[in-house]
Amino acid sequence: MENEPQDSRTTSMIIPLALPKGTEKLCELCQRRAHLQCTKCRVTFYCDAEHQQADWLGIHNRICQLLVPIRTPTLFSLQQAGRVETQLKKAELIEICRLVAESKLSEGKHQEALPAAQFCLRCSIDVHGPSTVQLVPAYLLLADANIGMGNLTLVAELLSQAEWAVLKSPDCGHAVHHRLHRSLGRLHAATGNLEAALLNFANDIYFASEEYGLDSIVTYGGYFLMADVFAKQGKMSIAHSLYSGVAHAWHSHLAKLLKTHIENVQKNPNLLLEPSFDKAQQVEVDGMLTTILEFVQNDPRKDSAEIALVAHCLAMLWFLGGDAQKVLGFGSTALQASQLIPNFDLTESIQGLLQLVQTMAPTDPHPHSD
Repeated sequence: MENEPQDSRTTSMIIPLALPKGTEKLCELCQRRAHLQCTKCRVTFYCDAEHQQADWLGIHNRICQLLVPIRTPTLFSLQQAGRVETQLKKAELIEICRLVAESKLSEGKHQEALPAAQFCLRCSIDVHGPSTVQLVPAYLLLADANIGMGNLTLVAELLSQAEWAVLKSPDCGHAVHHRLHRSLGRLHAATGNLEAALLNFANDIYFASEEYGLDSIVTYGGYFLMADVFAKQGKMSIAHSLYSGVAHAWHSHLAKLLKTHIENVQKNPNLLLEPSFDKAQQVEVDGMLTTILEFVQNDPRKDSAEIALVAHCLAMLWFLGGDAQKVLGFGSTALQASQLIPNFDLTESIQGLLQLVQTMAPTDPHPHSD
C-alpha cells in the first residue's frame, strides 16, 4: 500500500569505490553525506534508514521511477530537445509534490508533508531559478508544514524569502498574495502577535475575494482564521459573528453538493454512501466546523439555530464522505437543536438526511464473530 514503510531490502549501502572520483552523494532530506541508496531507482540517496523511511512515506513512493530519467544523464538529455523534455518532467514532478504536500497538510500530517514540500522547492529552483515568484507556493508549503511542527524560526525565514520574491514581482496574481498573507497570519497567531495576525488575515480575505469571489469558501477560510484570533483575544461577540458567517457559507456549499450527490444516487443507488468529497479537504473542513460547533455549544447563549446549522453541516459533510455513523451522530445533534425552535426551516432537511441514511445504509445480516 502507498503509506506502508519501504522494505529495507529496497535500500543498499553505497560503495564509495563505485562512484566517480571526487563525487559524493548527499541525503535527499538533509543534504548530509549519504550512506544508503534506493535500489528501486538507484538515483536517490540517504544518510540513514530513518530519512529513507521518512522520504518513502512522504513522497518517494509516488515519484521513485519518475526520478530515473531526470537523474540519469544521457546523450539525448544533454541536447536542447532533451533539456526541454527534462524541464517538462520536472514541472510534472513539481505538481505531484505540491498536491501530495497539500493533501497531507490538510490532514494535519505536517511531518509527512515535509519531503514533498522540500522536493517541490528544489525542483522549482531547478526549473525557474532562485528567488523567483514561482518558488512562492513551495516556500508556503514548507512554511505551513513547519508551523504545524512548531519550527517557527524556520517558518519566519521561509516566509521572508517568499515575501521577497513577491515584492520583486509586482504583477503576481491575487492567489499568491492570498496564500502568502494566510501563512503570515498563521505565523503571527502562533507567536502571539495577534494584531499582526489580524492584519494579514484581512489582507488574505481581500486577495482571496478578488481571486475567488466574496462568497467563496476559500475566502471564508480567512474569516475562520480571523475568528480564531478574536476568540483568543476574548472578543467573543466578534468571533461568534465571523464563525456564523463561515458556517452559513459552508452550509450553502454543502447543501449544493448534497443535492448533486442525491441526484446522482437516484440514477445509481449504489453511490449512496460512496465518498464524493476529497478526503484531505474533508479532514480540514471537519476540523473547522467542529471548532465552530464546540464554540456555539459552549456559548452561554446556547443558540439552538446555530447549533442545528453547524451540526447539519457536519452531517452533510460526512454523508458526502461516506461515513453513516457520523451522519447519524451529527444529524441527531442537529435534529435535537432544531426541535427546540418552532417551525425551524432546517428541521425537514435534517430529518430527510437522517431517514435517507437509516433506510438505505448497508447492514450486515450475518455479523462476523471474533
